Amino acid sequence: MSKKFTPILLGSDINVYGMARSFNEAYGIKVKALADIQLAATRYSKIVDVELHHGFSADPTFMDVMRKKMEIYKDHEEPVILIACGDGYAELLAKHNEELSKVFVVPYIDYDLLEVLISKEGFYKTAEKYGLPYPKTQIITMDDYKAENYLTIPFDYPVELKPEDPVSWLNCQFEGRKKTFTIHDEAELADIVGKIYTHGYKADLILQDFIPGDDSNMRTLNAYVDKNHQVKMMCLGHPLLEDPTPQSIGNYVTILPAYDEKLYEQVQSFLEKLNYTGMANFDIKYDVRDGQYKFFEINLRQGRSSFYVTLNGYNLAKWYIDDYVEDSLKDKKTVYGNKLKSEHKLWLGVPVKIFEEYTYDNDAKRTAEELIREGRYGTTVFYDKDRNFKRWLLMKYMFHNYYARYKKYYEVNKGQYFEEEAKKLGQQKEK
Repeated sequence: MSKKFTPILLGSDINVYGMARSFNEAYGIKVKALADIQLAATRYSKIVDVELHHGFSADPTFMDVMRKKMEIYKDHEEPVILIACGDGYAELLAKHNEELSKVFVVPYIDYDLLEVLISKEGFYKTAEKYGLPYPKTQIITMDDYKAENYLTIPFDYPVELKPEDPVSWLNCQFEGRKKTFTIHDEAELADIVGKIYTHGYKADLILQDFIPGDDSNMRTLNAYVDKNHQVKMMCLGHPLLEDPTPQSIGNYVTILPAYDEKLYEQVQSFLEKLNYTGMANFDIKYDVRDGQYKFFEINLRQGRSSFYVTLNGYNLAKWYIDDYVEDSLKDKKTVYGNKLKSEHKLWLGVPVKIFEEYTYDNDAKRTAEELIREGRYGTTVFYDKDRNFKRWLLMKYMFHNYYARYKKYYEVNKGQYFEEEAKKLGQQKEK
């Protein structure tokens, strides 16, 4: 490291810890984080100092705090880089980019583009424009619900139902509420939509063709786009297992590194046509029916499980520093991650026993099992350079909690549907 810099992370969750660890591994430094509340992943840590400000995750408190920080850092010789570790913080940085950029490095897209991409409707329209495949989609509005004209759908059951606005969704509470719903018939659709719109949610709902297959049909892709809007790194992950708890469905807990030239080409073309800047994270699923990968959404920052990128040799922190501090990315070729299987490492967000018991049995699982036997795996939160008894005990407790969560929710939210889908696909192949 030839030049000094100061990173400031926004948030206190596992994503923050993954970034703090990336900075520590690459540069040996302790980083500062600003957050609304203290979450477990960063508690008792020696590599990240979390400074709490009640209400920090929203305006006006966010900018009240940041303006005070601007006064502190206005004469700072070193670049001070702001890195969001959640959608809300990425939105706030984009919204206030012009003001914050007077003092800080803010490696995020313009607010106008963010408003388009952060909306699922906006993302699908943009994907359509630039040729990125996505699931067949229908929008349900509050007016549709009131007029009772939303039950005629253009695809077969089962279907996926998810909120367009994840922020207002947090305030919508009812029995059976989930992050996303798999709906199996018209009666269930009417029941769930009715509960949603009578419990405070007013924004649109996204209804999608359900892409069959277990968790191992998912893919996640992280990319870094430099200040000149050129993609400099892409790293593909192959999730094998997701969290089954209602509030966390879709969160990956096991990721095998993967390589796919066609996917890399699609994503690079998409991001560069958008004049994108910074980290991006895509959720993707392979559709066995037509052999295509379908894009669900883009996260305008690194994903919560993105430490798999650092684990596999493409340190998440270094891209920011090489770009904005060292100014060394301009003439470097794009890195297309994970080409060499001999260097692959498995990322785990749950105990090995959970992975062994609940991951769907296929070739990918056997590859992951081999990596575990060879000791080629790692986690985000268990870091040898950040060991103390209190932290070790808390992280063990976090991991242990997954046993009860999987026992309670896996079969009802995941397993039974995977078995049904496997039978259907088997019958189709026989025909």
